[in-house]
Amino acid sequence: MTNRAKMIVDKDFIVGEVDKRIYGSFIEHLGRAVYGGIYEPDHPSADEQGFRSDVLELVKGLDVPIVRYPGGNFVSGYNWEDGVGPVADRPSRLELAWRTIEPNLVGFNEFVDWCKKANTEAMMAVNLGTRGPEDARNLIEYSNHASGSYWSDLRIKHGYKDPHNIKTWCLGNEMDGPWQIGAKTAVEYGRIANETAKIMRWVDPTIELVACGSSGLGMPTFPDWEATVLDLTYDNVDYISLHQYYGNRDKDTKNFLAQSLGMDSFIQTVISTADYVKAKKRSKKNINLSFDEWNVWFHSNESDRKIEPWSIAPPQLEDIYTHEDALVVGCMLISLLKRADRVKMACLAQLVNVIAPIMTENGGAAWKQSIYYPYMHASLFGRGTVLVPLLKSDKYDSKDYTDVPYVEAVAVHNEELGEVTVFAVNRDLDNARTFDIDLRSFGSFRVIEHIVLENDDLQAVNTAANPDNVKPHANGNAKLEQNGTIEASLSKASWNVIRIKLQ
Repeated sequence: MTNRAKMIVDKDFIVGEVDKRIYGSFIEHLGRAVYGGIYEPDHPSADEQGFRSDVLELVKGLDVPIVRYPGGNFVSGYNWEDGVGPVADRPSRLELAWRTIEPNLVGFNEFVDWCKKANTEAMMAVNLGTRGPEDARNLIEYSNHASGSYWSDLRIKHGYKDPHNIKTWCLGNEMDGPWQIGAKTAVEYGRIANETAKIMRWVDPTIELVACGSSGLGMPTFPDWEATVLDLTYDNVDYISLHQYYGNRDKDTKNFLAQSLGMDSFIQTVISTADYVKAKKRSKKNINLSFDEWNVWFHSNESDRKIEPWSIAPPQLEDIYTHEDALVVGCMLISLLKRADRVKMACLAQLVNVIAPIMTENGGAAWKQSIYYPYMHASLFGRGTVLVPLLKSDKYDSKDYTDVPYVEAVAVHNEELGEVTVFAVNRDLDNARTFDIDLRSFGSFRVIEHIVLENDDLQAVNTAANPDNVKPHANGNAKLEQNGTIEASLSKASWNVIRIKLQ
């Protein structure tokens, strides 16, 4: 066994271009994501619309390109008309997905306004649980048609003269889940999704559409669901969605850190299924992937069972993330990048308070959770072309996985900036590992910086009182060797960002 790992990359051997939307996120009307999260009109930092400016600054620090809204399970029982027009006239509703009261103080137009303030775009979901094609047609007319029709003129009446021009739409959410309002079989969903896609495109031919995949890798419907749904929708959709969450309920860190291998397999199975349907239809079109829910989620499960139903914005799904969670998120970001040729969109679920990188106190502080940092680094420095990673590393076996590399890594070439960024996780819980990076085709270069997220306590967390307990530093030791390679020591249980300037 050696403590040395090596990665070779070549500028001409590419995986694919990174679509910036791979760094998307998600805001659902769930818990304190909206009320007490992005929106709190009584907060000292609230702007004229009630949006928290302290939260906006943290969101802008992530450079989030797209945010999925309004759900999630919420959307399958949602009437979008409840959230437009004068706020005083909006109804409060029983919200059945999460058993709360939805006051509809924030709706479609307000969310679009928030997106502009956050320098991001909206990915809208339509309700295919209790509703269908007609309501989706009305919503896209309200959103994207200029004027001269009932719904577009209603938008203008509501104070929005120019169309919102939202270009990315999800056709429902997790429709194979028995917990879903209006759950459907694959055939039932595929038919309604296809008809919805058709008429939405008739209103606006420039949109892109995401069909629902299975609700998770462990669903009994997976992957037959994907095959059937794509068979029924192939010509009218652009993406199939993937959802998966990971956790460490058994307190088995080695196995937890290996779970991104399951994510790799999940992605490959969906690609294979989509390509099977492509071959079956003799199509020239690829269906790409939208991994529009992914994260660590398990810490809050027990406390969520104790919440009294029918309150407004209770603290639901408020996972407090540890250092080891940040390492898993880093591994998952690497998994997404390794298939950037087909994974074109992804949403870290969610953005604020609800299984989120950003936490707030009602009336108080906002702070960064541990997982904020790998997500931020990937979003800021992971733009460009993903290079094929030829990686050699010692491996270990865990309870559920075999041949787990101690070092997981990927490289992204940003030709416009003349930079290469290497993202690497050292899964070894006991030892630092030497990491050699061979950039043999790039000529001369230098190391800009080596950012490290490390902590002696795998369970260390950030709180309002101690927001910098888990925080990266730029004191990594990556350096250029005389033989033209870069050598770095990757601390035990660490996330690493090595930025390289080409000369």
